[in-house]
Amino acid sequence: METFSKDKVVIIAGPCAIESRKQLLEVAESVQKAGVKFLRGGAYKPRTSPYSFQGLEEEGLKYIAEAGVKFGLKTVTEVVDPELATLVADHVDVLQVGARNMDNYALLKKIGKVTAENHKMVLLKRGFASTIEEWLLASEYITSAGNPNVILCERGIRTFETATRFTLDLNAVPLIKKLSSHPIIVDTCHSTGHADMVIPMSRAAIAAGADGIMVEVHPNPKKALCDGAQSLTSSELLDLIEELKPIAAALGKEVS
Repeated sequence: METFSKDKVVIIAGPCAIESRKQLLEVAESVQKAGVKFLRGGAYKPRTSPYSFQGLEEEGLKYIAEAGVKFGLKTVTEVVDPELATLVADHVDVLQVGARNMDNYALLKKIGKVTAENHKMVLLKRGFASTIEEWLLASEYITSAGNPNVILCERGIRTFETATRFTLDLNAVPLIKKLSSHPIIVDTCHSTGHADMVIPMSRAAIAAGADGIMVEVHPNPKKALCDGAQSLTSSELLDLIEELKPIAAALGKEVS
């Protein structure tokens, strides 16, 4: 996989949900200025409550495609339905499978089939109640359909602890390194649920050997329609990158 390599720490950053063209372009500009190569943003947002913001859907896909071209960024968004896989693949560089859909085998097979020819990257989040073995087997639904370019994303698991949103399982990082050839990144926003914990846990993830970090960035987290409490500002994204650089360097890597 060209973008991920042993000497790089890849950052994926952007809003949890695409709320408007203006919001996304503003974030994309700050992401590009920070030196980040990947822009994330949810066009389809599966939410626990049916009354929560569900995303701009196809309109959001057009905005993220536009932002990617305008700022020279690779783009990442989630696929929630097998019937949407082709549409999403037409608009972004990386197709994300969220934690709720890790064991949606029809979706995994469809994404693997849709991306088999062009080998677009597929980011597979670990289900919040899934074992490492179940996660790796889920990845094989994609690879067996013809696309070997899977990125695994640890995003926290559900335990008895409720002080944080989930419990970040950093054991997964060295274990995946031992069991799989796929790169592994860590989502330090969903796993903690608190913006002030994102930088410390990102430092820990990189020190543990993760190939990258996925974080949420919003121009005004207090007014975000989705997951504002765990979102960084553009200034905090710069702080994150500066704090990761010496840790990456100590491991012979550079932040990309």
